[in-house]
Amino acid sequence: MAEGFPDVDQSKPSIARVYDYLLGGKDNYAVDRAIGDTFTHDLPGSVAIAHANRQNLIRAVREIALAGIEQFVDMGSGLPTADNVHKVAQHHAPGARVIYVDSDPIVLAHGRALLEDNGHTRVIQADVRDPQSIREHPDITSLIDFDRPVAVIHSAVLHHINDDEGPHSIVRYWQEQVPSGSYFFISHFRSGGNPETAEAEALLQATFGRGRWRTDEEIRDLFGDLEILEPGIVPSSLWRPDTAEQLSRIGPAEHELTVWERLIVGGLARKP
Repeated sequence: MAEGFPDVDQSKPSIARVYDYLLGGKDNYAVDRAIGDTFTHDLPGSVAIAHANRQNLIRAVREIALAGIEQFVDMGSGLPTADNVHKVAQHHAPGARVIYVDSDPIVLAHGRALLEDNGHTRVIQADVRDPQSIREHPDITSLIDFDRPVAVIHSAVLHHINDDEGPHSIVRYWQEQVPSGSYFFISHFRSGGNPETAEAEALLQATFGRGRWRTDEEIRDLFGDLEILEPGIVPSSLWRPDTAEQLSRIGPAEHELTVWERLIVGGLARKP
């Protein structure tokens, strides 16, 4: 259980801490667990979204590292959990440098404690809706060389940005900051046109004042002019799966996924 953070308002839930709770973490408060329990009790099966997204992220980071990219900026990274971006990236590319970005002060505190002995990885507290402040942050400028390819990760974060807050402009900003050969990973809640989608979206809006399920076309538009790599933008469980059981679901067998697994999609793209 999260303790020792006097500056944190424990009466308000945090997206990062609710996500941590759904993934089985302990860095959360009663208010976060109450929201998490609403998902698990009132929307049974919805926790599959969090787990499918986490596994998708792990596979995407591995593919990016194997492609030779050694610089990662993880936007809205959330609390440290198993198989963090830096662990996966540095396993395949030992010299990889990673910046975690999140607005939650607990993420900053836990991240700094976790990364105290890792000189190639840092965490900064910032709002992903203010990309220029992130780009100019001294930890970014000292660790990331923007003259070389960078992997920019928006894992399950853009759906927490409402339309009037400019999610497209955020991605476009980073496209303009990185050179050709850079990679972008985006995962996002996908509209299912069903009661589950509507209920989950309403819950997020009521709790956080944000949370936007988008259509396939709207999610595709977030990538702008980037070159989307195979297999395209697909349910996270189907994005380059590892196991034989997962492989059996690819293509027309998508109907075998649960309704919740179909509500989170991921895609990897490269800047030409």
